[in-house]
Amino acid sequence: MAGDPPGTPLRPGKRSRSRLSVTYRCQGIDRIVGLLKPHISETANVEMTRRQFALSIAAAASMPSSLLEPALSPLGVARGVIPGRVTWAHDPAAVTWDGTGSWWTDANNNQAVIDHMASRSIRGLTNQKSDAQAWNSIFHHFNRTQGRGNAGYRTGEKVAIKANLNNTVDHGTIERLNSSSHLLLSLVRQLSGPGKVPQASIAVFDSSRFIPGNLYDKIHTEFPGVVFVDHIGGDGRIKAEFKPNAIPFSISSRNATGLDTAVVEAAYLIDAALLKGHVSSGVTLCAKNLFGATSIFTDWHKNAHDGFRHNSDGSPSYSAFVDYLGHKDLGEKTILFVVDGLYGSDNADGPPQLKWKMAPFNDAWPNSIFMSLDGVAIDSVGFDFLTSEWPHLVDSVNADNYLREAALANDPPSKTLYDPERDGTRCRSLGVFEHWNNGIDKKYSRNLGKTDGIELFQIG
Repeated sequence: MAGDPPGTPLRPGKRSRSRLSVTYRCQGIDRIVGLLKPHISETANVEMTRRQFALSIAAAASMPSSLLEPALSPLGVARGVIPGRVTWAHDPAAVTWDGTGSWWTDANNNQAVIDHMASRSIRGLTNQKSDAQAWNSIFHHFNRTQGRGNAGYRTGEKVAIKANLNNTVDHGTIERLNSSSHLLLSLVRQLSGPGKVPQASIAVFDSSRFIPGNLYDKIHTEFPGVVFVDHIGGDGRIKAEFKPNAIPFSISSRNATGLDTAVVEAAYLIDAALLKGHVSSGVTLCAKNLFGATSIFTDWHKNAHDGFRHNSDGSPSYSAFVDYLGHKDLGEKTILFVVDGLYGSDNADGPPQLKWKMAPFNDAWPNSIFMSLDGVAIDSVGFDFLTSEWPHLVDSVNADNYLREAALANDPPSKTLYDPERDGTRCRSLGVFEHWNNGIDKKYSRNLGKTDGIELFQIG
């Protein structure tokens, strides 16, 4: 696997990295055996025939790639004030919807609890004792690592929050799952309070969809200066405008190349995704959420999705999601990655419907919020939660291809030269990827005392 060609420039903070050799499938045999053990009687004394062994391996091959990849084998370069840390705040009191009425109402979402979860998460990313100290640390770290000097937030700099409103159809509020208005209000409270960002410098947007009434009313009532941007504008929203040919992609494709000026003109981005499965891509998390900042149609049938689907045979392939994570105005402008796991879903459409069986949820809503300064690490954690809860999640076989590609973007398994701006600057590693040890313990390498990999940091 070749490294960067001689003379290839690096982005600010970019580091060259030696070749990483990984044997993807064979190293998963121990995990397969571990999965089969609970189904084999301890008292049985049966010698497995070659045919039986072959059938067992064939059955295991149909399992999602998260079960076949070697656990605790980190790839890439971890990011963050505390490198590789992903915070996980869980509080069963956050959402209490019993299936009657609407999941998004105040009666079913405890704003005080969600605010507390957000506050603890921000502090957990930095080990600071106050929210203000934590935001100061985050802004300084981002600017320093992006070559912008050792500076905090400067008055006048804009912050854009990319929500996931993919299930909206107009400015009305519907029952299909979209970003929690309560969590987005918590983020605005954090920015405008301890983050010291003026209201007028904050924009909540989804360029390809609509800002629904429940979200607009909840934030606008408390923060009338916050800007809202969506596909059509009106009713207090601004209509999205796009900078043409802003993301030409690393390879030729039919994908939309315009970028919303709300994100182009922002100094910082908060990528606020949802914890959901998705047809074709397997999952939709922070990387895919950035697709909604491009000049796409509201009717998804009219949009190209080149580089979205992975190879189900396990072979590596180019991923458009890496271009989103590696673009200077998208992933590389993101100061905070958030995954809204208050409800979660096994699919992209419809209202919340399936409660989660795994511990500590135990047949309840996951009531979780994940945050990180590493976009690859947080999507790796989201992937593990989704595929452990639903092992047969549609199109999830090898759906973690984009995570390997992003972690090794400077030298990816597909051998793609990732340069989403096509300015001659190759992407560096975009973060760290690995799978946890299992869905019970939920431990990553740094949880086990290693110096590389992910740390899943639980917030009490």
